[in-house]
Amino acid sequence: MSALLDALARADVRTDRERVDVDRRTERGAAGTAAWSRTEPLHVTGSAFVVHPPTRRVLLRWHDRQQAWIQAGGHGDPGEDDPFEVARREAVEETGLDDVAPWPDAVRPRIVHAVVVPVVANDREPAHEHGDLRYVLATEHPERATVEHDGADLRWLTVDEAIELTTVDNVRTTLRRVGELFDPPAPG
Repeated sequence: MSALLDALARADVRTDRERVDVDRRTERGAAGTAAWSRTEPLHVTGSAFVVHPPTRRVLLRWHDRQQAWIQAGGHGDPGEDDPFEVARREAVEETGLDDVAPWPDAVRPRIVHAVVVPVVANDREPAHEHGDLRYVLATEHPERATVEHDGADLRWLTVDEAIELTTVDNVRTTLRRVGELFDPPAPG
């Protein structure tokens, strides 16, 4: 089984809409590398919400094209087929944090939210959709976060502050799930 199909099989699917979105990506994943191709109208992306558990903060990044505060993430590079590794690489590139690791389960990273995101056309590409697979990564050194380039500001926030700051509903949904990881329900 490919890394993409394995990750999708373990995704934390909570709604009917999310099940449809995961199924669409599973169909794409069965098509092999085409799932990642930027020329496809729907292609897979990987992203990560970086957290610092001791302070219960999450890092958001200003995304100029989307004009919104969102998580780090992006497209797979040629030859990449593991959504977790794409999310991790993008998080390192976009935040400068080279110690990020899956959280809360450091052994087996799991998609915390799978969502199809519409992307508006620009002068380089037509309108399309990202089948974004979202993970949570932790850092032990939040003070080392650095912007990737001018205009890609970073902010450490509590989950509630992040929910208030972002204007993107599906990012709010993911942030609520991140908050649940900080405060898991009591067993039984």
